[in-house]
This record gives sequence, structure tokens and C-alpha cells, in this order.
Amino acid sequence: MNPLPMTLPIVQAPMAGVATPRLAAEVSNAGGLGSVGIGSTDAAGAKAMIDELRARTDRAFNVNLFVHQPATPDPAREAAWLEWLAPLFAEFDAEPPKVLRTIYKSFAEDADMLAMLLETKPPVVSFHFGLPSKEVIARLKAVGTTLLATATSLDEARRIEAAGLDAVVAQGIEAGGHRGVFDPAASDAGLGTVALTRLLAAKGNLPVIAAGGIMDGAGIAGVLKLGAVAAQLGTAFVACPESAADEAYRAALSGPGAYRTRLTNVLSGRPARVLANRFAALAETTGDRPLPDYPIAYDAAKALNAAAKAKNEHGFGPQWAGQGAPLARAMPAAALVAQLEAELRAAGDAADKG
Repeated sequence: MNPLPMTLPIVQAPMAGVATPRLAAEVSNAGGLGSVGIGSTDAAGAKAMIDELRARTDRAFNVNLFVHQPATPDPAREAAWLEWLAPLFAEFDAEPPKVLRTIYKSFAEDADMLAMLLETKPPVVSFHFGLPSKEVIARLKAVGTTLLATATSLDEARRIEAAGLDAVVAQGIEAGGHRGVFDPAASDAGLGTVALTRLLAAKGNLPVIAAGGIMDGAGIAGVLKLGAVAAQLGTAFVACPESAADEAYRAALSGPGAYRTRLTNVLSGRPARVLANRFAALAETTGDRPLPDYPIAYDAAKALNAAAKAKNEHGFGPQWAGQGAPLARAMPAAALVAQLEAELRAAGDAADKG
């Protein structure tokens, strides 16, 4: 059974900072489930996004939250990280910040965000990096919200099931953006989308939404055959005009870096898959140098990106992308959903004839 309020098995990934209310609304209006990421804003900013979404669509949508372990500031480690980055800042006639900040509050400790969600009652809420408390889950379910969470392993999926959520997003290693592991310091099996989707469908009891490297209708058809009830696509929507991706990001997505994305923690302090650019290449030179906690490390990355962009260097941006990036298509979101639907139907017809 699919608990998701949508007509097509297509979920647009939240992509905080990239997925706009306009993009999400276009996807929902076309029959999929549009999403926005609110983990990088506060309660007031998140409410404004939800209000805009509701003004643009009367259909269901998803809002996504980061439930990471709150950062532990370490002034010595942060100063050492800034010192190491200083030559790069100097390249752009800039100085590193004097101190680094915890720029994003975890939903695990954000009472204002919870109050806002209980007031606005989004149709779907999803969690990344972990789970909130049982009390928070119960309160959200009590107002009628469907709850999802990302899993990168069977163990995480079982924890999601035990918490009483409605569905699990199976995030394969191919996926762009931040890897949803609950504990980034633990061993990561790095399961691919195919293996993880099948594993969770066969050994779990929750509906599975497959995510990672899915870019077209054939890919959607493939994961549905593995037992998923829907596919979540993120990179596929970056090139849509409704996304917030800047021109450099869009150009990079169609360039050679799209063919060699890499998983790195140097941008934010947590592993994330990005296009191969100058910041991603820093992973080869960090050695065993410890990074500040997420999202403190991301404060440094944002400052460096701003300094570089001021000098017309765009290779330090957070250009999130999955391994299917070369298959991205630049078209309006509604047209892309229609194309995905047609491709999915064609894949089904071909399978029936076979």
C-alpha cells in the first residue's frame, strides 16, 4: 500500500537551498509529490515557504527536516580548519571568518519549528539524518501528517519502522546531496539503490521510496519492479527553471564534472555527493585533518564560496548531484513530470510485450 497522497509514483527530492516552493508546487500540480527542504532555515522562513506552496497548489506536498546530532563546537579544531583554508581565501583577496557558527539548528532541538508544523499541518513531513523523539512523532501524526524518513541501511529502516513512521526513503550511495546516515562516524556499507531498495522491500514492513541515481521513467519502472511504491528524484529537477540553482551550477551539471561526482565531507562536515569541482577536490588533500562538526564546517564553505564568486570563480559552490547527473534534462518541472510519466508508461508497455 502506498501511503503517499499523489497520483504518480514520483517524489521530487527536497534539496534544501535548491528546491523552491514554485518547483514543488509544479511537481505536485502535475501529479507527483513536490518537496521543499526547510532544514536550512528557521521556523519563520519555513512557514513562508509552506504558505507560498499552499498559494501555488491545493495538492499534497512534503517538507523535509534535518534531524542531525547537534554540533559540538570545538574552537581549536575550527581555528585549524580555517587556517588550512586561509590560502584559498587569499587566492580571492579575502580572509577567512574569525569564528565559525552553527548555521543550522537540528529539528531535534527546534521547538519553534515543531510548533510551526503543528500549526500549518503539512500533508507530508520527512526526516533526514535521523529521527525526532517519539513524542514529536506522535504529535505530528496526531494532526494527520504522513511521516517519512531516509534510511541508508536495513538497520536504519528498522528504526524508522519501530518509530511508527509511514514510509521509508531508501537512499542509495548514488544519490546526490547529503547522505542520510544516522551516524556519520559509523561504518557505512554504501549500499546502492537497487540492493537497498530490494533489501528494504523484502525484509521490511514499510512502503519503500527508492532514491539515488534515478533520472527517467525507465529508472522509475526499475525500482517499482524491485518493490518500491515510488521513486524520489532530485538531480533530475536541478536543471528545471523553477529550481534555485544558479547559472554556474546549471552549467556544471551539463559539463564533464557530472560524469565523476564524488562523495565528500569537506563542504559541510557530513558526507555528501557533489559534482567534481574545486571544493570537492580538496578531499584529496585534507589527509587525516579533522573537520569541524556539521553544520559548523559548512559555515566555512559558504564563506569561501562567497569569496570565490566575488572573483567570478564558481568552483567552490555546493553543487549537489547524483551519479545519474549526465542524464539531466533542462525543461519546466511540469513538462519533466509528464515526460517521466510517458517514459514510465512506455517501460511498462515494453515489459508487457516482452
